[in-house]
Amino acid sequence: MEQRNQTPISEFILLGLSEEGELQPLLIWLFLSMYLVTFSGNLLIILAIVMDSHLHMPMYFFLSNLSFVDICFTSTTIPKMLWNIQTQSKVITYAGCLSQMYFFMLLAGLDNFLLTVMAYDWFVAICHPLHYMVIMNPKFCSILLLVCWVLSVLDSLLQDLMVLQLSFCTQLEIPHFFCELNQVIQLACSDTFFNNLAIYLASGLLGFIPLIGILFSYSRIVTSILKISSSGGKYKAFSTCGSHLLVVSLFYGTGFGVYLSSAASQNSRTTAIASVMYTVVTPMLNPFIYGLRNRDIKLALRKTLCDEV
Repeated sequence: MEQRNQTPISEFILLGLSEEGELQPLLIWLFLSMYLVTFSGNLLIILAIVMDSHLHMPMYFFLSNLSFVDICFTSTTIPKMLWNIQTQSKVITYAGCLSQMYFFMLLAGLDNFLLTVMAYDWFVAICHPLHYMVIMNPKFCSILLLVCWVLSVLDSLLQDLMVLQLSFCTQLEIPHFFCELNQVIQLACSDTFFNNLAIYLASGLLGFIPLIGILFSYSRIVTSILKISSSGGKYKAFSTCGSHLLVVSLFYGTGFGVYLSSAASQNSRTTAIASVMYTVVTPMLNPFIYGLRNRDIKLALRKTLCDEV
């Protein structure tokens, strides 16, 4: 066993969502369509914000970064899955698996932190409107974005380096469509106590603390809105932050749904199917949520598309 543990690992096997041959063409078209919609929708949001000077504001600065992250987020998993289905190959190299894990965790962390920063931005805009441009100045926004990147890079780098210390046996099949950290750790023959500890600590510090920050921001936002005397003013205030609240609900709701499904079910394939919600569906819906609910974005998109034509 010790000899096998020290054997260099060259590749893993991604079992995917289904092994039924007749479903493979359907999966290709389904995920290719969702990927193209995600890519084009988020790209349109970015172009609209960049090209319209009226949208050069902190809230749209963070939204454009969120759209960029969502494009990269889906690009870390879907193209490889589509390639494997098309070529009827389930192989991913050891280096490719580590790279995919690194960028997946990096971009998931960025999504998490950007949603937290956007909640703070809405808190300042609604609770301290007179001081909004002073507080959310370009320098402070850049610092917030830099902090999001630094925390995400450090977390994903730490998790990846700890996986590098693990030894693997001959059972290298991952019941998922991408290299998910928990699934890879479960294949290790060596002790994974510190890996699991790092995951729990990162989930607590980098997951629940931002969520608490979001909940605190929205508790203050709701309190401030309820103090508005006119019903029209309340509706306008609620509608301005409604899109972000819906995206936050989707992100954390689907994330917790995957966690609960993995805890309740021993079937890893069920967990893989559930994870499609936050890895593919949520990034795909974000442009529609912001584009359809935000008047400024709709006008900017219309102007951008008309200029292109």
